[in-house]
Amino acid sequence: MSANNNHNHAPVIRARRMGIDTYQEPIVFMRADCHVCRSEGFQVRARVKVTAGARSLIATLNVVDEALLALDEAGLSEVAWRELQVKPGDVLEFAHPEPVQSFSSVRRKIYGLELEPEEYRAIIDDMVAGRYSNVELASFVTACAGDHMSLGEIVSLTRAMAAAGTILTWPARPVVDKHCIGGLPGNRTTPIVVAIAAAAGLTMPKTSSRAITSPAGTADAMETLAPVDLDLATMRRVVEREGGCIVWGGAMDLSPADDILIRVERPLDFDSDGQLVASVLSKKLAAGSTHVVLDVPVGPTAKVRSQSAARAIIDKLTHVAHAVGLEVHAVQTQGTDPVGRGIGPALEAHDLLAVLKGDPNAPVDLRERSLRLAGEVLVLGGKATGDGLGEAQHLLDSGAAWKKFQAICEAQGGMRTPPVAAFHRHFAAPQAGRVKTIDNRKLARVAKLAGAPRSPAAGLELHAKTGERVEHGQPLFTVHAQSQGELAYAAAYARGHGAPYELEPV
Repeated sequence: MSANNNHNHAPVIRARRMGIDTYQEPIVFMRADCHVCRSEGFQVRARVKVTAGARSLIATLNVVDEALLALDEAGLSEVAWRELQVKPGDVLEFAHPEPVQSFSSVRRKIYGLELEPEEYRAIIDDMVAGRYSNVELASFVTACAGDHMSLGEIVSLTRAMAAAGTILTWPARPVVDKHCIGGLPGNRTTPIVVAIAAAAGLTMPKTSSRAITSPAGTADAMETLAPVDLDLATMRRVVEREGGCIVWGGAMDLSPADDILIRVERPLDFDSDGQLVASVLSKKLAAGSTHVVLDVPVGPTAKVRSQSAARAIIDKLTHVAHAVGLEVHAVQTQGTDPVGRGIGPALEAHDLLAVLKGDPNAPVDLRERSLRLAGEVLVLGGKATGDGLGEAQHLLDSGAAWKKFQAICEAQGGMRTPPVAAFHRHFAAPQAGRVKTIDNRKLARVAKLAGAPRSPAAGLELHAKTGERVEHGQPLFTVHAQSQGELAYAAAYARGHGAPYELEPV
C-alpha cells in the first residue's frame, strides 16, 4: 500500500514557457538537480523525448541555474511550446528517445559510400520527425557537401524531400513556376512574373520563402502588399479564381526537410550543388509544378560566381528535373548588380508596384529582367513562341498584368499599402568618379543591420549602379530604418569596412 502511495505522489514536472526563440530547434530547459535529470541520467545537450498528453517531440536539453526554474518546472522554447500545444503548469513526461536507425546510413556517407534511395527516404523521414540533433544534421550536410553526391543520389534526395511533406495537385496542366538560385539583392521579379503568367491564362500557384540570411524573401515583400500566410484550402480558392497566387510555402508543409537542412547549412556556409538542386526541385515537386523557369544570376558576389559554376549547376538541375518528371529551362542572368532600387521588403514592394503600374520612373532593370523571365514562362507554358518577350510586354504594358495582380491580392485577403520607414540617412560619394563595383553582400548586410526583414520598411534605397558617373556629394544610397538605433548601427558598418560602393576616377 505504501508503495502505491509513493507512486501516486511521485513528483511531477510542469511546463513553463521561457519565451526563447530557438528557431526550428525544440529546446527544453531543466535544473541539474531536477529528479528527472538525476534519475534518467540526462546530461547537457542530451536528446530527450518530451510528452504532453497525446503530443510528443524530441528536444535538446539545456541545463540552467536553479534561480531560473523551480525544481518541478521544465522550460520550453517557443517552437517546443507551439508543437506540444501546452498551457502553463501542464504536466510533462520525459524519456530517452529510441536510437535513430537511419544515422548508420549517414555514417556510411561520411566514409564516402553511395546511399540507396530507401536510405535517403529513411534519413529524411527521421529528420522531419525531429529525431536528428543539430550535430547529426551537420554531419549529414557535411558528408553530402561539395561533389560527394552522384546524380542518382541527388535524384533520390529530391524525391525523399518532396515525399516527406504535402504534395499539391492541380486539375489544369501545365502548372508553371519560376525560381531564382539567389544571391542578388532586390531581385523581386516573382510577383510580376506571376501576374503576367496568370493574365495569360496560365496556372501559377507560387509558393515562396521568407528571408533566411537575406534582407527580404519574396514572401516578405509580398506580405507588405497582401496576406501570404494562407492555408491550403484558401490557396486553392485563390488559384481557382485567379489562376495564380504568391503565398508563403512554410504554412503548407511543402518539402519540410528543406528548412531543417537550411538551418544548419547557413552557419556552416557550405556551397553544395547537390543539396541546392534537391532543395529547389523538391519544393517544385511538392507544389505540383510541371514546368519551371530557373533564374541563375552569375556574378562575383552572387551565389553562382562564374560561368563554369553556372554550367555545372544548370547541368545538375536539368538532369535531376527530368529524372523526377519536371520540365525546366534555365536562364543565366546578370549577377553583378542588385536589381531595382530597393533592398528590403517594403522598398522592393514599391519597385515591383512601379513596374506593374507602368510608372515611367520604375526601375528599368527590374522591368527588363521580369519581362525576360515572364517570356520564358509563357513559352514553356505554351502561351507564346520564340522568347515570349513580345507577349509578356503586351500583357504588362496593356495593364492586364496590373489588373490581375490586384485581383490576386484581393483574393488573398486584400491589398495593402507598403509601410514607409521613420528614419533615413543618405550616403554620398566621397569624390567624383565612376561606380566600379557594388558588393551585393555588403549591401545586404547594411540592409539587415538597418532592421530588414524583421522591420518591413527597413533597408536600402540605391541611387547609382555600376558604370554610372557620380559627382562629389551625390547620394549613392539611403538607409531606411524604423529606429534611430538600427539606423546608427547600419550607418556605422556602411561608413567602415562595409562600404558597398567602389569608385574609380574618370
